[in-house]
Amino acid sequence: MLSIKDIPWAQLLQQNNYHPSPADWSDQVIYFLMIDRFSDGQEDGYHDVAGQIVQGTTQLFSPADAGNAVRSQAAIQDWQSAGATWLGGTLKGITSKIGYLKRMGVTALWISPVLRQRKGMDDYHGYGTQNFLEVDPHFGTDQDFKDLVASAHNAGLYVILDVILNHSADVFQYNTVDTNGNFYTPGWSGAAYPVLGWRDPNGVPTLPFPAPVNRADTDSAVWPEELQAADAFTRKGNIANWDARPETTEGDFAGLKDIHQGTGPLSDYQPSETLRTVAEAYQYWIAYADVDGFRVDTVKHMDLGATRFFTSAIHEFAQTVGKDSFFLVGEITGPRGEAIRTRDETGLDAALGLRDVQQYMVDAVKGWGNPADYFEIFRNSAEVNKPSHTWFRSHVVTAFDDHDLVRLDKEWKARFAADQDGRELELAILAMNATTLGIPCIYYGSEQRFDGKFPSDLNPTPDKEDRPDRYIRETMFGAGFGSFRSRDRHFFDERAATYIEFAKILAIRKSDLALRRGRQYLRSISDDGSSFWYPNRIGEGRMTSIVAWSRIMSNREVVCAINTDLTATRTAWVTIDARLHTVGAKFKCTYSTDPTHVGSPTSVEGRNGLAISVSVPPAGFIIMTP
Repeated sequence: MLSIKDIPWAQLLQQNNYHPSPADWSDQVIYFLMIDRFSDGQEDGYHDVAGQIVQGTTQLFSPADAGNAVRSQAAIQDWQSAGATWLGGTLKGITSKIGYLKRMGVTALWISPVLRQRKGMDDYHGYGTQNFLEVDPHFGTDQDFKDLVASAHNAGLYVILDVILNHSADVFQYNTVDTNGNFYTPGWSGAAYPVLGWRDPNGVPTLPFPAPVNRADTDSAVWPEELQAADAFTRKGNIANWDARPETTEGDFAGLKDIHQGTGPLSDYQPSETLRTVAEAYQYWIAYADVDGFRVDTVKHMDLGATRFFTSAIHEFAQTVGKDSFFLVGEITGPRGEAIRTRDETGLDAALGLRDVQQYMVDAVKGWGNPADYFEIFRNSAEVNKPSHTWFRSHVVTAFDDHDLVRLDKEWKARFAADQDGRELELAILAMNATTLGIPCIYYGSEQRFDGKFPSDLNPTPDKEDRPDRYIRETMFGAGFGSFRSRDRHFFDERAATYIEFAKILAIRKSDLALRRGRQYLRSISDDGSSFWYPNRIGEGRMTSIVAWSRIMSNREVVCAINTDLTATRTAWVTIDARLHTVGAKFKCTYSTDPTHVGSPTSVEGRNGLAISVSVPPAGFIIMTP
């Protein structure tokens, strides 16, 4: 389709069997994957949704395959270059792995943008849309997308689509020669720049701007055709000062062209026809594909009024097809307070990308920070004007790794498991992410301990501006850019220890309301049962300690704990709620990374009010239930 007017609304809305929203999104476990990097459907030996083994051409990774892509300088360059371009993941590939995801305990998929990208570009990530009404052929067809969503629903999984309304692809070129014949770089100055022309299929600005483009020329300019209007884009050049308004909302995002969204203050915002067009395009994908939510990209770079208009338009439309809790989560990078205010003022359901949430979680588990810093985020509800810290459970999506890692230096990015400490503690952070407040979001490959990091020891040749990002975007299906410096080996290994143990933890979370919705408290601990303290990093070294917390729902308390010590089991007394328990009452170990501990009891004793004794294996995790 090439126009909003082409959408067959009457035909689409005849169906009345749209998948309903979940009762509470805080019950869900989200798994974020990049389409191009997840699966091409050609893997050998994986299990389908029915548990049957499927034959294919790509063999399963084994430790002996680590480094098989970097055994010569030429191979290193090939591996590096492959990571910056399309690798072949498809929508059908994702559909083939629904069983892998369901058996892990995932309940919702967040998939990277699916829409058509500009021809000839290496926009494998999907964030440079050229046609808002068509699936990119690299990924498959519109029907493939619809089939994926249907398969997910049949397996009990929801689907959240990554969407962009702040910008399009680089679909036109500025006139970069001034009246004196001198070249210049179009940076934001507050004024609109002259445009040389729409880009044709070869990326050359040969087509008149803003004249409408011939409908046969679908690889040129931008579609739907309503976006070819003269005022559809701000045309004010690239952002240089990322925290300065209005530059950050009017400027082009890394060369992608900023969409003119509207004008006016939040209280009287006037959405542009362009914004209305984009909103209607995304309403179409709800009606056509039956998706359950959107992750809204780059909210920081949008007018608050534009975001509020979009959330209202989407929520209202979703309700007309029976999706009463259609999920809108906004990427709002930066401080927590600002992100929460943005969420409140725009009607977004949740915020994602809060820098302090990610960093404090990582530091708490690796022992480089104080655990209280992480837990205080959720305890101090007054800081963000909320009546209770349980508010966070369904309004903040928590993650420790993702495809951008904007909290890290742009020249050096790495996954949690990039170092040895992280590899050993990967299950511990997955467990903390899953059993603390917020909606947990797992980045693909974490369950296989992907180690993505910039390979400075290989002296790679920089050839792209996004050179650090590619190394945290390895493929699950191998191809030319697998994790652990590998190629042509897949990672859909349901026998991997981290996958197995994480699946057990998620199964317990699913069955225990306290772990999904309960109040949360960091607990004081003691070595001797007399002196109690909160775990705290002292000096310059790592903190090696048990970190324990409680989740309380009504009158039921569940205790969780990790051990940041990599080599030794640690035992400690953990304070519990004295109003809910009595001396002599029993807790039992419901889960431990040491299976011999599962089922073992411990008695409540009168220490620091009341406390129980727990033992946590090295780099391990436990769950204790009454």
